[in-house]
Amino acid sequence: MTTSTALGCQYRPQHHYTADRNWLNDPNGLLYANGTYHLFYQHNPFGNGWGNMSWGHATSPDLLHWAEQPVAIACDEHEAIFSGSAVLDTDNTSGFGTPDNPPLVAIYTSAYSLASPLGGRQAQSLAYSTDDGATWTKHAGNPVLDRGSADFRDPKVFWYDGAAGSYWVMVAVEAMDREVVLYKSADLKAWEYLSTFGPANATGGVWECPDLFELPVDGHAGNTKWVLVVNLNPGGIAGGSAGQYFLGTFDGVAFVSETTVTEGLQPDDSRMAEYGWLDWGRDYYAAVSFSNAPDGRRLMVGWMNNWQYGALTPTNGWRGAMSLVREVRLATRSGRVVLIQAALDPLENVEATENAGAAAYAEAGRPLDAGTRWLPPEASGAVLRIDAEIEPGAAGEVGLLLRAGGGERTVLAYNCSTGVLRLDRTASGNTGFHESFASVESVPVPLEDGRLRLRIFLDRCSVEVFAQDGLATITDQVFPAESSSQVGLFADRDGGRLVSLDIVGGA
Repeated sequence: MTTSTALGCQYRPQHHYTADRNWLNDPNGLLYANGTYHLFYQHNPFGNGWGNMSWGHATSPDLLHWAEQPVAIACDEHEAIFSGSAVLDTDNTSGFGTPDNPPLVAIYTSAYSLASPLGGRQAQSLAYSTDDGATWTKHAGNPVLDRGSADFRDPKVFWYDGAAGSYWVMVAVEAMDREVVLYKSADLKAWEYLSTFGPANATGGVWECPDLFELPVDGHAGNTKWVLVVNLNPGGIAGGSAGQYFLGTFDGVAFVSETTVTEGLQPDDSRMAEYGWLDWGRDYYAAVSFSNAPDGRRLMVGWMNNWQYGALTPTNGWRGAMSLVREVRLATRSGRVVLIQAALDPLENVEATENAGAAAYAEAGRPLDAGTRWLPPEASGAVLRIDAEIEPGAAGEVGLLLRAGGGERTVLAYNCSTGVLRLDRTASGNTGFHESFASVESVPVPLEDGRLRLRIFLDRCSVEVFAQDGLATITDQVFPAESSSQVGLFADRDGGRLVSLDIVGGA
């Protein structure tokens, strides 16, 4: 959560980070250092819409409770501070710190204004901190990498140590060309071109906010694959903004994809479902991972919004939220290696009490009869974690009604004949602020041993669904009335069975 003084406003989430006030979009500079997680982000310090791009800053000891800090890197008359990453320069390769006090280094895109000699260009620059991120100094030699391009942005930097050598690698994009470009450096200041990847798979919009990291398959350290994340706007699987991923190899020079389905700038809409998608909802974009996370975990955060309507969401004094932090893994499912995601659970240690007004409800092993069964008040709430396991059996469609009341409802339904899970927010509350907001998202989800497992996180303005232990996810914003807090179960005909249902939550 945030330390916002306005936490109680209708749509302000309880467990998703929001800036205390004004505009927020892409997560930037995700970093763990000296016991603290740092979340930087695209931020307008002066207004509730996009503009004056600077790096906002929040810190956390646990990725669940966030404290907003002063603006870290501010725009000025010459440059806006666009997206990028941050690293702990442990060996002080940059010379910005000392061996005893290695610096934090932010690598960001300078979007130069017409007042600058580089007006109209996007190039990569550095800022550094020697006081654990409290204050930042822009490097006097900026920019450190300039291709003379108007759309060269979003550098993600990591330390590579392999057969090709040991050095920093930058993964950035030529956004309009739908290309990921890779460079290397010994000191974060002087960069040498390595290779280019793309265009490939989804190319219906500009490519932004790339990431590249290595993960073990099924937890086996001797069997790894590299994951290349490329965010896309528009052209996502559900419409508008989205994130896609490729699996393959990286030899320190070039990424080679094993999961490219189509190549070139002409997308094949008929094959969209074959691509690797980080999320099948409308509201998970610009997802990137933390640098230097403990225990080798790969932790990701996305902007929980969509550029189609992101500037119009009906919030008061603030706009834009982050997703829950997700740990990502690679696992073999049905003979194929896929990305599996699990949200860090903000309700893991919640004890529901009558005084706290928290929800606590459980049932198991009962038929899922035809029709709708509304759960009792103790299963209701605007902030819930719902764990459900269902055997659809002979039923044609089964699911849950979420944030329901007064004619409002968000429908999560599984169609047994098509094997598709869908999230329908067309009657979810306030949908009229943009023509594309009232939508239905869907994802193919195979049953496992005849069962569907769901973990659902509800917050005051969002639904995050993780199906089959994170095999597929759907993230959508919703804006219902405060009184719309009921949960129901439904089936279109008899023959289904509720294996288990557990609900915990808060206000």
